[in-house]
Amino acid sequence: MRRNRTVRRSLWRWRRNPLRRREDVLEGWILLVVWLLVAVAAPVAGILGAQASAHSSAQRRADRHPVTAVLSSDASRDSLAGGTTGGRVDAAVRWTAPDGTRHSGKATVDENTKAGSRVMVWTDRQDRLTAAPPTATQAGVDAVFMGAASTFAVVTGAAAGYYGFKLVLDRRRRAAWEDEWREIGSQWGRAAS
Repeated sequence: MRRNRTVRRSLWRWRRNPLRRREDVLEGWILLVVWLLVAVAAPVAGILGAQASAHSSAQRRADRHPVTAVLSSDASRDSLAGGTTGGRVDAAVRWTAPDGTRHSGKATVDENTKAGSRVMVWTDRQDRLTAAPPTATQAGVDAVFMGAASTFAVVTGAAAGYYGFKLVLDRRRRAAWEDEWREIGSQWGRAAS
């Protein structure tokens, strides 16, 4: 019995009623579209966002490969070594590419590593130094985050759209009510305030 009342009340916007206005019907249809967006488009956006992130991570893992490099100078925290982050410093390294060409550049290595030491660096397809690709765990976390962010963006956009339409419809309803009050006030013989 109670459930039946709830269903009837939720379908009020579509049933015949002398108090129902065009704005009420329009609001009902807009709300239905918003719920469909939340139910269908939000999960699809989440899945597509997660897949795009996973694909990007896989592409970075495929494009980058590890190379053994030799430290050109001691890796210390002096003014020549560059910035530091968590016990790691930028230092000059040199390496030989698979095609035999020699390269040099700056890579982040452990602090206090001596010149001539072998270190692992990552290069791209053009044999330029680059950051290490994300691990499988990092890629999974990124994919979950991007999926959730995509879903949240669709839900937020749908809700914002609904409330924007609702503000416009409420203004129209208030304007119609004010007009009707003026009309009824004039029938009573005085102006309604």
